Amino acid sequence: MRIYDNVEEARRTILRRPDVEEVEIPPALAASLERLFGRPISPAEAVQRIIRDVRERGDAALMEWTRRIDGVELAALEVPREAWLAARDVLEPDLRQALELAAERIAGFHQRQHVDSWTAFDAGGMLGQIVRPLQRVGVYVPAGTAPLPSSLLMAAVPARAAGVEEIVVVSPPHRRTGEIAPVILAAAAIAGVERVFRAGGAQAIAALAYGTESIPRVDKIVGPGNLFVALAKRMVFGQVGIDGIYGPTETLVIADESAPPAVVAADLLAQAEHDVLASAVLLTPSERLARAVQEEVRRQAARLSRQDTIAGSLSNRSGIVLVRDLEQAVELANEYAPEHLCLLVAEPWEYVWRVRHAGGIFVGEHSFEVLGDYVAGPSHVMPTGGTARFASPLNVMDFVKVTSLVALGRAELDALGPAAARIAAAEGLTAHAHAVYVRRPPASPSPEES
Repeated sequence: MRIYDNVEEARRTILRRPDVEEVEIPPALAASLERLFGRPISPAEAVQRIIRDVRERGDAALMEWTRRIDGVELAALEVPREAWLAARDVLEPDLRQALELAAERIAGFHQRQHVDSWTAFDAGGMLGQIVRPLQRVGVYVPAGTAPLPSSLLMAAVPARAAGVEEIVVVSPPHRRTGEIAPVILAAAAIAGVERVFRAGGAQAIAALAYGTESIPRVDKIVGPGNLFVALAKRMVFGQVGIDGIYGPTETLVIADESAPPAVVAADLLAQAEHDVLASAVLLTPSERLARAVQEEVRRQAARLSRQDTIAGSLSNRSGIVLVRDLEQAVELANEYAPEHLCLLVAEPWEYVWRVRHAGGIFVGEHSFEVLGDYVAGPSHVMPTGGTARFASPLNVMDFVKVTSLVALGRAELDALGPAAARIAAAEGLTAHAHAVYVRRPPASPSPEES
């Protein structure tokens, strides 16, 4: 894991992220796309073609792309409810208890989030807002290198807390069995979703966005996924709501001399094992800590199972940056706007309120990111790629919509109508002004009527 002693170099390299469409495509992926489409083709163009085909041909296209991309011949898209209830019932008891604990804590956290309807009287009328949950939501659950039941819980449970009427889950079938991993099915049962489908990639996003004979069209699609899922979500936005465009996962640790090197290294490695494109970055003013963490990373990584993935991440978008002091570390963190920001410093609360941009802040040694990934309570579906500057973790507000309520009386018309008509006239919208005058004739002829 490289140590950067030049902050500007770090800004140009590991603290700079490419756009999702600027990601360099590995040669193997480029070759795979060429075999699949018969000519060199970009991921964006491939996704566009898949979406168009699923929109036009429905289930037939969805099953064909699943066969061509995943090598899975599907007999049916939907997984019967009995199958996922059975998967829950035969799950190892300790794993089932852990998932149920996670679901309970996620629900408890999100039930505290309130966005309420309200009305207020205004002379002879009323203004207000009506808050309603979305009717149908699609949850995408990745299962590429490993099944992720936690991602299902982190998306479906907040939706349930918001009162969503129908939650539809899609997840890629396993290449060998053609089935969704039993642990994901068990999580679906624990979360209390309505339907589960065997479908992944861009074709699954297209099915949720436009509907097929089997998969119902949803109002919003949520959940992380790979490059093709991210591109597909971007392309269908507007036809359907989305929670965000998620890039590779990332963590930024700010640590000082008080931080145990073994703990810092463990937190960085936990992030690095997600993906070769994952970012695990340490900012510290202590060269001694930097050297010790570098050695701990080397030592601990040698004992872990996903060594190739970890090595790819650590050599690609990860590193240790020596900063002048903790104030500069917070400044860099705000520029970077990380998905996860971990404060492993002697006085973390001194810096919490200085953080402007982060998906989640993990305060102190005992509030580490792994607890947030699974059981702390907030959703681990968080903004990546610097979008924490304007976006939030998945939460109850993602699953409701606000309808404005306007119920004014004659007194408000008399008080407000002239101003509305005057603004309409200034904009050249005479029909707007007329809609006022037909209810409340002007004291003197309007410019349009004279």
